[in-house]
Amino acid sequence: MPRSSAPDLPGLLSRLNGHMREDDHWGDVAAYIPQLAHVDPRQFGIAVVTADGTCHVAGDSEVPFSVQSITKVFTLAIALGRSGDQLWQRVGREPSGRAFNSIVQLEQEQGRPRNPFINAGAIVTTDEVLGQRPPREALAEIVQFVRAAAGTEDIHINDAVAASETAFGHRNFALAHFLASFDNLKNAPELTLGTYFHHCAIEMSVRQLAMAGRFLVDAPGLPRLVSAGRIRRLNALMLTCGHYDGSGDFAYRVGLPGKSGVGGGILAIVPGQASIAVWSPGLNRYGNSHKGTEALATLARQMNWSIF
Repeated sequence: MPRSSAPDLPGLLSRLNGHMREDDHWGDVAAYIPQLAHVDPRQFGIAVVTADGTCHVAGDSEVPFSVQSITKVFTLAIALGRSGDQLWQRVGREPSGRAFNSIVQLEQEQGRPRNPFINAGAIVTTDEVLGQRPPREALAEIVQFVRAAAGTEDIHINDAVAASETAFGHRNFALAHFLASFDNLKNAPELTLGTYFHHCAIEMSVRQLAMAGRFLVDAPGLPRLVSAGRIRRLNALMLTCGHYDGSGDFAYRVGLPGKSGVGGGILAIVPGQASIAVWSPGLNRYGNSHKGTEALATLARQMNWSIF
């Protein structure tokens, strides 16, 4: 992968922040989650943590937001640590080519989700993390893992967002019951989903998220929470599956492993070089951050950052 010293990364991020605000097309917020429906879409923040641990930020970099499906990266890392390759007997590793909450695909494939990042796959992954213990213990492990990765204790679950998702998460309840009908849940659907809704409701700023993503960069001096081999596999899954049915478009335009969330955040990794977090609540037609995707495409191009 070409490397760039980027002597003025702070200046580049500042110009990028200004450029994102010039265009008034912000996308649409995730209105199907009431707590997210009222978020002002006209916000943008970006943070880059380089391999030496330096963090550069621009825009709304300190505003906490619901990271949503980005937590699936962290729960997957924990699940693989607990069960190893046994998880792959329950979940596949292929791109879905469908929406993140598709029931049709789950039925066609007899209750085995296509990958761990679509909702059905993340529910199974959460079920693996939950094991036979109370949800509060599993959530404590997930939150502590994220805090250890980010290097701060100031990361919390937004209980109002979790309650909103529980009250209106009918599609996820349908997916969980469908999984249970194929014996692909070890716990009662409501226990697994309670854990799932709560870890998706973790809040972080882009600064915190970029710091948390350092463990996937695999550079000397950065947190080593999982093995180098597992880091490579997590990044591979982020590249092929991290943006649902928009994963191919993201790989084509950005060229980096990334994981999105419907809260408008994206975590992207430049292996060996940097962790990038971007946030803008308005979503594109794939359900990924509109401004965030645009910003990452520009940043990757100007920094000559790509795995290809």
